[in-house]
Amino acid sequence: MESKRQQKFAGVIQEDLAAIFQREGINYLPNTLITITKVRVTPDLAIARIFLSFFNNTNTQLALQTIKLHASEIRYKLGARIKDQVRIIPQLEFFVDDTSEYVERMDKIFDKISKEDRQPETE
Repeated sequence: MESKRQQKFAGVIQEDLAAIFQREGINYLPNTLITITKVRVTPDLAIARIFLSFFNNTNTQLALQTIKLHASEIRYKLGARIKDQVRIIPQLEFFVDDTSEYVERMDKIFDKISKEDRQPETE
């Protein structure tokens, strides 16, 4: 379970990274909307695990690799924004948040089940 400090710090990182991706995300991935779904921070606040979701993009693994290539640049921009609030700028680890894909898959399964003819119960 995360402490209040970790949760607060994760919120700061999420807000500032969202602003960075909103302004400069087009430089990394043109025609793709990048959203930060979740940020988890280690207890020593040295590592931030950022979960991303990509919209209007067919190849999420390629998009993730592109973001990872620019991780040091993104960390530098994050550091410029939060330098007065923290002692160290955390290392950034990026992951794909596949929650929306999972939900879509489950919806399709439930739709398929609901469309199937129901067998009358025999007693």
